[in-house]
Amino acid sequence: MRIETLDLEFGHTPETIAAFLVFGPEGPVLVETGPASTLPTLLARLEEHGVAPGDVRHVLVTHIHLDHAGAAGWWAQQGATVYVHPRGARHLIDPSKLLTSAERIYLDRMDELWGQTLPAPAERVVAVEGDTTIEAAGLSFVALDTPGHARHHHVYRLGDVAFTGDAAGVRLGDRHWIDLPGPPPEFDLGAWKGSLNRLRLEKLDTIYRTHFGATSNVSHQLDRFESHLVQGAAFVRDMMAEGLDRDSMVARYNETLRKWASDDGVDDATALAYELANPRFMSVDGIARYWRKRAEQSDI
Repeated sequence: MRIETLDLEFGHTPETIAAFLVFGPEGPVLVETGPASTLPTLLARLEEHGVAPGDVRHVLVTHIHLDHAGAAGWWAQQGATVYVHPRGARHLIDPSKLLTSAERIYLDRMDELWGQTLPAPAERVVAVEGDTTIEAAGLSFVALDTPGHARHHHVYRLGDVAFTGDAAGVRLGDRHWIDLPGPPPEFDLGAWKGSLNRLRLEKLDTIYRTHFGATSNVSHQLDRFESHLVQGAAFVRDMMAEGLDRDSMVARYNETLRKWASDDGVDDATALAYELANPRFMSVDGIARYWRKRAEQSDI
């Protein structure tokens, strides 16, 4: 087995979004597709490794957000089988609702950021329940149900390595800082902590983050991210308690997380790359929504 990290150079910026090419005994498997806007770069990276589009018969996506699975429909239209969480399958088959939601956020930048997201033929999409083993190209991937970032999130374990999507946070290259991706509408602090515990039990040797790349010392990485996860969620809760409006919370959150990242050795250029990979306003919106729902439930 050989794993290659493919840099999709999202936004013409290195090390922001990765796809992973896994060579099995019976051919290649693609884990994550990236957005449709980076498809030409992905195809060029595959060609560098001697892989043509028709060679890819199996595609695994950790979840359906456009930075992870925006090109999944294109691959399905080429005849590849796409494996996805059951909650996400229908949105790959008909991405209209997903795109409408994204358009409300990104407005006239949709094409620039995400390109043309195509529907996947239903017969090419396999909905994978948690703890199911996927046999692909002579390899056995286990889908681990890992909500927190989204309810439709899988981590794919392959032996003692795993492709973690957003479940282990955003860490660009070998930087120490691990950012918190908490977009609406499904951020869930308690579920995410449970998912991190699940990953600890897997005793992994290496994790591959979509944002970005491979890292070892997995237990330390998960502990470090959980600390940032709890700290960031509490910070948003405290701003809400102060009565700050949304724009004020976004400004303060971004300023504060830039300082935390700077204290962890992140320079200005890298800070911008983090914010491209993980727009912080989305985390404010997602975390605030989580706390509002918790407050509403406690009033029932």
